[in-house]
Amino acid sequence: MNLTMKHTRKKAQAGFTLIELLVVLAILTLLAGLVGPRVLNQLGGAKSKSTAVQIADIDKALEIYKLDVGRYPTNEEGLAALMKRPGTGNGWAGPYLKGEDVPSDAWGHPFRYANPGPNGGIEILSLGADGAPGGEGEAADVRNLH
Repeated sequence: MNLTMKHTRKKAQAGFTLIELLVVLAILTLLAGLVGPRVLNQLGGAKSKSTAVQIADIDKALEIYKLDVGRYPTNEEGLAALMKRPGTGNGWAGPYLKGEDVPSDAWGHPFRYANPGPNGGIEILSLGADGAPGGEGEAADVRNLH
């Protein structure tokens, strides 16, 4: 063998062929198609779980408010009574939540508060991703269990 043929053979074996690259790209595309939706579902579920934790925190703050004031905030006072003393809040020792304002849910919507709620107790409600009552998945309502 002469020197030119050896040099040509080494050059041909040095890199990947176009077919090899296409096979690798096809495998990566299949993996992304299978794994991607599962990852996105986990991220979406995180917002619902985060909102449920926020509701539990607000619920605990309302319990402390009730211990101090002797009652839950009225519908007119709303959750803002946890942050600023209401006019009739004798014994108020707040603020009961951190921050300047009542937090919003994970989608940026304000929580809804009802006293009494549909079951007679207090209700703290997030309408989910769509901001409308009902829904499924990320659009489902998240509420406390009173």
